[in-house]
Amino acid sequence: MPPCAFSTTVPRPSGAAGRLPGGATLSPSQLAVPEWLARVRKLFPRETVERVERHALDRFGMTELVQDPQILASLTPSADLLRLLLTFRSQARPELREAVRRIARRVVDDIRRRMESQVVAAFAGRRDRSRRGLVRSAANFDARGTLRANLRHFDPATGRIVVTRPLFHARTRRRLPWHVVLCVDQSGSMFHTILHAAVMASILARLPSVSLRIVLFDTTVVDLTRTVEDPADLMLSVQLGGGTNIGGALAWCAERIAQPRRTILALISDFYEGTPPGALLSMVQRLHEAGVTMIGLAALGEDAQPVYNRAMATRLAERGMAVAALTPEHFAGWLAERMR
Repeated sequence: MPPCAFSTTVPRPSGAAGRLPGGATLSPSQLAVPEWLARVRKLFPRETVERVERHALDRFGMTELVQDPQILASLTPSADLLRLLLTFRSQARPELREAVRRIARRVVDDIRRRMESQVVAAFAGRRDRSRRGLVRSAANFDARGTLRANLRHFDPATGRIVVTRPLFHARTRRRLPWHVVLCVDQSGSMFHTILHAAVMASILARLPSVSLRIVLFDTTVVDLTRTVEDPADLMLSVQLGGGTNIGGALAWCAERIAQPRRTILALISDFYEGTPPGALLSMVQRLHEAGVTMIGLAALGEDAQPVYNRAMATRLAERGMAVAALTPEHFAGWLAERMR
């Protein structure tokens, strides 16, 4: 195997020494995960992978990161730190499990706070301008009606209208009799996409009349629907790396679809199929012809730029899958439109 370059530093914990054994510093920087480890998982058996991980930790002075609870507790939770910990999970001491769980919870809670209002708004229904609503929010504000209703409070001296009665539109109530399946690729390059998909799933699962299933796949499929209410638990079940069998994952999902015309199957992937593509393309066409609404969400890199196999995405689109590269917030709006 050709030599692989990898360097990383971790944020400096309070009271820690300036350097860890092996020469890695504890000065502020960005965590970097060895992308080649994902490739190693595809090429070698588990015992070899674990040996490579141990060498990587020793060589770059990060052993304390997965063995010392105090160092881990002193670090600021971030998506990059969580990814690093999941990558080297097999080398971590058992007593660090709760510390890793706390980091995962902090990371997903931060993402949920940023996403939840936008996702819920996307599914809230359209504004009904013919009815007044009781929900006072900026999205429902009726500026024109409010202006008319408060004209009598116009103050000539200041040229202003004093608003004593703000008005708001109602929203149409929409039932969502849909079964949503999120089929998520867990190859090594997909970490940030998986993280946002886990949070998205936890929000969607609480919407009325939505039956949601989330599965992760590489060469096998794991149904993680039981963890959907707690995305931190879901993330701790992720096994980054390994091969990719998208066609097999879609076939697994197809066997569990009871109402095709009321089902949305969202494939979240970089679309790099690890097996001959014939089975994948055939399965997409079969699902489309059966009436399943097929959505392909392309993976985004850490800089929110699309990272995916465009040629395969084009072939999937030709067989009935609507494919797009969207941020999680825009994906929620797109999904809501499909349900309408």
